[in-house]
Amino acid sequence: MASRAQKLNLVAFMGALCLFFSTIEYLFPKPLPFFRLGLANIPIMISLEIFPPSYVLLVVLLKVLGQGLMNGTLASYVFLFSTAGSFASAFVMLAVHRWGGRHVTLIGISVFGAIASNVVQMFLSVNFIFGQTAWVIAPLFITLGVASGFFVGLFAHQFQKRSRWLEGVRGFYGG
Repeated sequence: MASRAQKLNLVAFMGALCLFFSTIEYLFPKPLPFFRLGLANIPIMISLEIFPPSYVLLVVLLKVLGQGLMNGTLASYVFLFSTAGSFASAFVMLAVHRWGGRHVTLIGISVFGAIASNVVQMFLSVNFIFGQTAWVIAPLFITLGVASGFFVGLFAHQFQKRSRWLEGVRGFYGG
């Protein structure tokens, strides 16, 4: 069984992976403002398999703060959108992972997380930033979110099934 320091080292590693995937994501054009593919959520979904909820939320915090620092958005409403969407997604993914058990794969967990993130971001954009006109992009925003959630979840699911590294981590860290 791993010590607390070893688990925190893995949390830091997963946070760094989030930032790596976030950087890779910038290679792809955004079809809509605020829309992200969600690649940075892959380490978070893998963390569901390894860590207790508090450590998963720590990975999310590292992701959000790291992205805000890298993008220079810490003092903007973009950071608020990212933070609210990321934590809404994380709480929903944690709940689905816990209560769905073996009946819900990482694909379903990812789709639910994407929907939660998009709904929270739509709520913020309608109520605090853009007003009712934000509803114009809602159908496309949610549809793209579900599609990207599916593909990100599919990648995470395949990784989960085939990764020897993850198998070793689960054994060592007790996940």
